[in-house]
Order: sequence, then structure tokens, then C-alpha cells
Amino acid sequence: MAMQIERSNVVPVAGKGANENQIGALLIDAGKLIPQDAERVLRYAKEKNLRFGDAAIELGLATREEIERAIAVQFGYPYVALGESPVAPEVVAAYRPFSRQVEVLRALRSQLLVRWFGDSLDRKRLAIVSINHGDGRSYLAANLAVVFSQLGEHTLLIDADMRKPRQHQIFGLSNTVGLSTVLSARAGTEAIHRIPAFKDLSVLPAGPIPPNPQELLDRSVFTEALDEWSRHFDVVLLDTSAASEAADARIIASKAQGAFILTRLNKTKLNEVKDFQGGLSQLGVVLVGSVINR
Repeated sequence: MAMQIERSNVVPVAGKGANENQIGALLIDAGKLIPQDAERVLRYAKEKNLRFGDAAIELGLATREEIERAIAVQFGYPYVALGESPVAPEVVAAYRPFSRQVEVLRALRSQLLVRWFGDSLDRKRLAIVSINHGDGRSYLAANLAVVFSQLGEHTLLIDADMRKPRQHQIFGLSNTVGLSTVLSARAGTEAIHRIPAFKDLSVLPAGPIPPNPQELLDRSVFTEALDEWSRHFDVVLLDTSAASEAADARIIASKAQGAFILTRLNKTKLNEVKDFQGGLSQLGVVLVGSVINR
């Protein structure tokens, strides 16, 4: 599924003056190079027939990470450096877009775009579900939300796990209002947070943990809210609680009408997955796909 993108496909070659100068200018603007060093890199790149980034690295004037960041900015591909954002390091798509892990996530994104997301309101939302706590649902949901937003898809990530929520921690957000307060009519769209580092990404935290999460999720107001958000966003991803702990995930998946199942290597039991899939199918949920988390 994963496809390795070679840097030679995206890094301008030496001699393409405008592109080379743009990378140099981006590094200067970021305080990584001074103008004299940029000129030195250009001369060295031309002499050795190197790309600007490779020349800067060989001269010891820039790191690979700094070059990759400049390239991402040049091509309008948003990501951040560690320490620049409250987003947690586990969101690898936010910090290491050239890594193997993120290549796999982008391949998964492509599969989901082909198999599920479309123009219909009912195919704009997808529940990320799994059997057990600790399977990695929040990690997958957060990273998928980032890679969809990096593609320019207007993305909303909803933390619908109102038992052990994590998305507010992952994105460094307040959890004083969120889905629980929206569903109990104590908050509106102001509970949705735009993520500054990614112009097409918004997150709705779970909000304060309620005593009755299952009842809140089963209310018609949740369906109505999902319909409304689906009119304003291209992709709506829902993080869920563990299916083994409560019926919440089944309710969320039925309202999303599509689910993606995450399993854990050497942990998830096959018979539990089959039973869970059967229950979702009876609710009319489309099982879009599955992935094994190592």
C-alpha cells in the first residue's frame, strides 16, 4: 500500500534559478541561512551539479530537516517543526511528512478517498473504531485528519470518545467545551477549534466527561449536528471509545454510516472482530476497510 516518494521528484535541480532562489529565500526568512551563505550554496550547487538542498547539507549550512521544511513551504504543504506548535509529537504527519509512517498514512488516505469519501453527505463522515482500549484509534484519527487537511480537504476531527478522550491533549486544546456540551445544548459551533498550523483542519474535543455518554450519543441532535457539519466540511472523522467497553462505538458508527476498523497485532482477537463487524453490518454501517497497528 505504501509508496516511497523519492526526494528527486520534488526538489528543484540546480540551474533552475527561480526555484533555487526561492528555497534559499525561505531558509533566509526562517533564519537558517544568511544571504552570503545562500550565494555560497548556489555557487557550490552549480559547480558540483547538485540540488540546492544537497549542496547546503554538504557544506554544513543546513540540515536535512531544514531543507525538507523549506521544500514543504515552497510546495504549499503545511507542517510544523517540533516546539513550534502545541500539537503532540505523536502526530507524525504534523512534524515528519517525509517519514515512512506518513507515506503509509497518505496511502491510506488515498484508499479512503477512492472507496468512501464523496459528494454525498452520508459519505463525508467516517468512524475510526476498534475493540480494545490502547489499540491506537486516537493516534490514527489525529494523523489521518492532518494528512487529509494537508491535501486541502476541509477536515473536522471529532473526539466522540466521551469516556477516555485524548484529542484535546493531542492538539493542545481546552476541553471545557466540546461534543458533550454541544449534545446537551450547552454549546454551539464555538466548541470547534481551528488548528492554526493547518488552515483546513478543525477539531471538536469531547468536552467534559458526562455521566451518560451513550444516551447523549443516541440523541437525534447528534445526527442533526453531523448532517450540519457534513455540509461545511469535506471530511468528518470520528474518534471513538473501545467497543469492548461500551456500545458507544456502535452508535457513533451507525450515525456516521461508515466505519474503519483498527486492530492490534498480537492483541486483537479475530472472533471479537468478526462479532463486532457483524453487529455493525446489522446496523447498516458500511465497513470501509481495516488496518493492523503494530
